[in-house]
Parts: sequence; structure tokens; C-alpha cells
Amino acid sequence: RVSFMNNQKPQKPTLSGQRFKTRKRDEKERFDPTQFQDCIIQGLTETGTDLEAVAKFLDASGAKLDYRRYAETLFDILVAGGMLAPGGTLADDMTRTNVCVFAAQEDLETMQAFAQVFNKLIRRYKYLEKGFEDEVKKLLLFLKGFSESERNKLAMLTGILLANGTLNASILNSLYNENLVKEGVSAAFAVKLFKSWINEKDINAVAVSLRKVNMDNRLMELFPANKQSVEHFSKYFTEAGLKELSEYVRNQQSIGARKELQKELQEQMSRGDPFKDIILYVKEEMKKNNISEQTVVTIIWSSVMSTVEWNKKEELVAEQAIKHLKQYSPLLAAFTTQGQSELTLLLKIQEYCYDNIHFMKAFQKIVVLFYKAEVLSEEPILKWYKDAHLAKGKSVFLEQMKKFVEWLKNAEEGNHQLSSYVK
Repeated sequence: RVSFMNNQKPQKPTLSGQRFKTRKRDEKERFDPTQFQDCIIQGLTETGTDLEAVAKFLDASGAKLDYRRYAETLFDILVAGGMLAPGGTLADDMTRTNVCVFAAQEDLETMQAFAQVFNKLIRRYKYLEKGFEDEVKKLLLFLKGFSESERNKLAMLTGILLANGTLNASILNSLYNENLVKEGVSAAFAVKLFKSWINEKDINAVAVSLRKVNMDNRLMELFPANKQSVEHFSKYFTEAGLKELSEYVRNQQSIGARKELQKELQEQMSRGDPFKDIILYVKEEMKKNNISEQTVVTIIWSSVMSTVEWNKKEELVAEQAIKHLKQYSPLLAAFTTQGQSELTLLLKIQEYCYDNIHFMKAFQKIVVLFYKAEVLSEEPILKWYKDAHLAKGKSVFLEQMKKFVEWLKNAEEGNHQLSSYVK
């Protein structure tokens, strides 16, 4: 009899084989970028300073060398001439090349030529885009490790690459590093960077790029907290020859203040705060943020008109508007102390009635109400009628106002006529 034990199936051979432990040292050698660095540096040294030849060499080398793995090393060499140690210094024992941004001439033309090298390389090897962005962010954090001339060249190059879209404006986040800001490195670097960026494009293009990455309201952070004022920013950049950037930031601050004012106004109105409190608040904001009366009157008009759910029927909306605006006319009257503010309000009313079709027939009624409530006076109304009106719906509105304007012109003959009209 065969015993039970012998009945068991024979074990299948395993495929485990013998394991060899890889030493850390061998691993390191496999991923050591030194060999890559030597190839690039040798190639650059052979091509010399002819940047056309440099671009061709980099293009061809991408087929043989592992750009994907060694992107950081590649960009370190092209910018600084060799691999950078943390902090931005070049390791002494490393081979280096003079065919790089930091060893080039410090002028815009040379930096434009270098920008072309980076453009061509990244267009050819699309996967390098992210690596290049990371590299620039790192270089900006290393700014203190570079000489002033090296920083200037990097700033010019970065401005050009931002202008032509090779880089995204989000890289500027690195400049908000506390140490760079505190020592004034960020602001000085930003001057050179924005000069070359605006030189390539213009302030409007710069504004669009900044807005896309929510950087348009953060430029004052280039200075320490105690210097983050429009005045300080404006003085610093205007003296550096960047008046358009100063004006842009001033404008951004003003837009922010106006939005804030409108938001607060609407809240005060919905709470039903007394007009005297609202007027006091608005006047303080005007003074604090340097907002003109013309601007304020348009904000008040928009706020007043947005607090109501308007009737969709044309015949009812005029009645509703008059009732609503009569209530708010003391508030508007407080901010039409100048003829220009009255004219601004008139144009705003015209625009509103044109854009909101149900209000087309209400224009004249609103103007008469405001005349009666001393929000608008004779002169601006006549000026509006004569030549200061907008093109929007002008024939309709001028026709509506014809009789009232005639009344105004004849007003000096006897106020009883006028009062009988505006009752």
C-alpha cells in the first residue's frame, strides 16, 4: 500500500531565483547626473557662444540624452554654467561652462537671444515645460546666492519668457519669499523683470497675465508689510522708470476699494441704515481711497437700482422706479454737488434705461423726479440734451426730454410754469 504521505502532489518549482542586494552606492551612480552634465558642458564648450549653434546642439542631444530625468541639471547649466548647490552656489569641484546666461553680456539683446534658445528647446521637447517652470521658481528662491549682475540677467530673461508665454506668471510666487522681500531683493528684481516684460509687450498684456493667476492684486507684497502702501509702491517703481506699473497698481487698488464700497453700500441699504450714517461712511471712504464724487455717484446709482426686483411690465416699472428713487434721492443729492457729477449720473441713467428695455419710457420721468428733488440741476440737463448725451437710444431719450428742456430754457420767464410742469 502506498502511504498517504506519498499521495501529496509534488511542489511546483518557484521562480524566486537568487536575490542580489543592490548597494546604495551603485544606485546613486546609476542616477548620478555628473555624466549628463559632462556631455552637455562639453557640447556647449564646443559650440561656443554662437547661440544658433547652441540651440541646434540642444535639439540634437535630446534624442541621445535623458532630458526628462535630468531637466534640472540641464537648466542649471544653461543658466548658471553648472549644477547649482542648494542656495544657488556652483559646486567648486564641478566642471562648468561659460556658455550660459550668467556668463553672458548684461543687455536686453543678449537675453532675447538666450530666450530663443529656451523657446526652441521647450517647443521641441514639450515635456520640459513643467521642469523649466520649476527651475525658474527655484532660481528665484536662490536670488541671494547670485551676484547683482546675474540677478539682472535672470530678471531680464524671465521678463522676456513671461512676455512670449514660455513661462506662466505663477512663477512670481517665489518672489514673495519672506527673506527676499525683507532684504529688498524681490522689489529690485521685479523692476528689471517688469521692464523687459513691458518692453516686449505692454502693460495691458502684463495685466492680463497677472489677472489669469490672481496676481494682479498681490504686487504690493513685493515689499515688507510696513511698506505695503500704494504711495510707497508708486514712488519706488516710478523712480525706477516704471510709471505704467505704478499707475496699474494704483488703479487695481482703486477698483478693489470701489468694489468694497459697493458691497458695503448694498448691505447698509438692505439693513435700512439711516441716510446720514451711509453718507458719513461714503465720505470717509472717498477720502481714504481717493475716490471721486463722479465715481461715487455711479456706485450709489448701481447700488440703489440693484436692491429691487423690478416689474417686468413696462407700464408698471416707471411707477415702481419713481417711488423707489424718490426714497433714495436725498442720498444721491449728497453726492451731486458738482456739475460733472450730475452729468455723470445723467449718463448712467441713460445707459441703464437703454440696457434695461422696460425702462426706455421711464427716462424722462426719472430725470424730472431728480430735478424736483434737487439731485440734478438745470445746466447739466441742458448740456446733456445739447451735446453730452450718449449714442445709446439717443433719439428716443431726446424726444422724451424735448418738452421738459423747452420748459427749462424758459424757466427764467416765470417759475410758476416750471413748477406746474414738475408737480
